Amino acid sequence: MNQSEQWTSKLGFILASAGSAIGIGAIWKLPYVAGTSGGGAFFLLFILFTAILGLPLLLGEFVIGRSTQKEAIRAYQTIAPKTVWTVTGYLGVITSFILLSFYSVVGGWIIQYLFYSLTGKLARTADYEALFGQTISNPGLAVGAQFLFMIITIFVVARGIQNGIEAANKYMMPALFVIFIAIIIRSLTLDNAMEGVAFFLKPDFSAITSETVLFALGQSFFSLSVGVSVMVTYSSYLDKNQNLPKSAVSIAVLNLIISLLAGLAIFPAVFALGVEPAAGPGLLFIVLPSIFNQIPFGGVFLMLFLALFLFATLTSAFSMLEIIVASLAKGEQQKRTKLSWMSGLLIFVVGIPSALSFGVLGDVTLFGKNIFDNADFLVSNILMPIGAFLIAVFIPLKMDKKMLVTELEQGAGSVKAWFSLWLLTLRFIAPIAIIIVFLDVVGII
Repeated sequence: MNQSEQWTSKLGFILASAGSAIGIGAIWKLPYVAGTSGGGAFFLLFILFTAILGLPLLLGEFVIGRSTQKEAIRAYQTIAPKTVWTVTGYLGVITSFILLSFYSVVGGWIIQYLFYSLTGKLARTADYEALFGQTISNPGLAVGAQFLFMIITIFVVARGIQNGIEAANKYMMPALFVIFIAIIIRSLTLDNAMEGVAFFLKPDFSAITSETVLFALGQSFFSLSVGVSVMVTYSSYLDKNQNLPKSAVSIAVLNLIISLLAGLAIFPAVFALGVEPAAGPGLLFIVLPSIFNQIPFGGVFLMLFLALFLFATLTSAFSMLEIIVASLAKGEQQKRTKLSWMSGLLIFVVGIPSALSFGVLGDVTLFGKNIFDNADFLVSNILMPIGAFLIAVFIPLKMDKKMLVTELEQGAGSVKAWFSLWLLTLRFIAPIAIIIVFLDVVGII
């Protein structure tokens, strides 16, 4: 049974796919790394790797999904039945399950801080570091907020592709851009704001190191949500008239724009107030509240920033839950609501230890990491690289060239000018690059 639902429009598909790709990591981590690793020089590397490596993989997932009209697991089973390659789809589902189990914890933190902002607690706080520590260590708050985040995610996915995911993204993604523009305008009007812009964008090729190159390389894969077959599932809801290459380029460009906007929103304010820039959760939950508390109408802009982060987190969460629900439903949409709630609540339960990792389970460690950090390491550094490698190799080895050309040309016209280069990238260049990144993140090189 093929998928019985489809995206209602090209825009709906692009916004949903971009929402999946644009997660909180791209907003709080990539701009900081760019600023400390060569600024504009790093961004040029990131753009280059996205174009020659990330984009081909993204397009590859689109081809797998639309050509079969089936979700992750059945797509690989259709192309290469009764072979080891079918493990690729299962790996994507398992990876998404684990990822959402701890990603929802961060989503819960954002919901808590949005509540703090609405009630004025952030404005009254003197020690933001202490507040963050209390927030993530309180078991009731951590688990309760995680549960609320999962309920929102389940509710949207249960409503289906058109009425749930597509409808939500059509509001959330434009709102995300509008909020970014509002915050950027405010940040750029602060004194010394241009120092922050220079820190973020001024090319400094002397700051580029091998570690910087490897990070840019890894981000080019994982910032586009490739490697977990989410895009295989999303593209299975496409009709045959959709221009796959153009859609892939649009999503990649949107992702780059979001990373650029994030830096322009954050660093002018950071430098204007003489605050040391920080990466990761500390930037959102400690640094930004202290910054916005010092400027006129800062509470309003902080509230907007938190809403932006929540939208980015939710749109990614929708895609993670969707790949699981779609794989279980196998095209039978009447099962969607039940499976959405069953899967989502199970993910919540599995994620509880991650939510408690900074409090009552803080002493439970493995390899020097708590439960949350181990789940993050497993997904980001092991499962996703393996998934990206399998997908890159799968397409040239197991998919017929004539079928690939036919699929790509539907709605797009001739692809002969670049088809061979695309296939060469997937067969050799992308797998080698993924292996290098994998060896780096596990500490072998």
